[in-house]
Amino acid sequence: MHHFKTSDLSAKQQYKFLTGSVIPRAIAWITSLNEKDDVVNAAPFSFFSVASNQIPLLTVSILRTNGKAKDTALNIIDQKEAVVHIVSKSLTSDMNETSAPLASDESELDRTNLSLVDSSSVKVPGIREALIRFETTLYQHIPIEDESGEVVTDHFLLKVTDVHIDPAVYDSEKEYILPEHLEPVARLSGNAYSEIGNVFTIVRPQN
Repeated sequence: MHHFKTSDLSAKQQYKFLTGSVIPRAIAWITSLNEKDDVVNAAPFSFFSVASNQIPLLTVSILRTNGKAKDTALNIIDQKEAVVHIVSKSLTSDMNETSAPLASDESELDRTNLSLVDSSSVKVPGIREALIRFETTLYQHIPIEDESGEVVTDHFLLKVTDVHIDPAVYDSEKEYILPEHLEPVARLSGNAYSEIGNVFTIVRPQN
């Protein structure tokens, strides 16, 4: 086994080891509102998961660049709202286009042919073509500091207010999401992504 002390690793090496090992990672494709410039920003983030179902909470961590917060993070802090979409295979190219580092007063969606749809409970619109989207409000913002006290990551807990699911990916009788129809795309490392692949079932032990 290769052995590394993280104290001996650069930030780039740590990122490579973590993102290359914790795979596949779901992608939060987030729309947020820059109200000052009347712009809808869109960007994908793969440090993303679920925190609770008793309170319907999603988690997303948005890394800072040279200490500067991303537009999405600033918009969520300011507006306290966001819409989180699940990325299906057919939308991968569009999702990738929205990862372009644009100015805050430019909409990444202008690089695509995607359309917006009004939300039910929040001001931020969603992406119409996404098969699943969650309207959310800010539940908690946790600035994560490094050892010197500089904020390096904006970690968010987002409370889901509304869920929109395309009928094509939903079994209404069993209330299941159908992954084979959703075709979610996951993040690996570098420029690599993965599809869902084979699905198998294991029954949990009862005691």
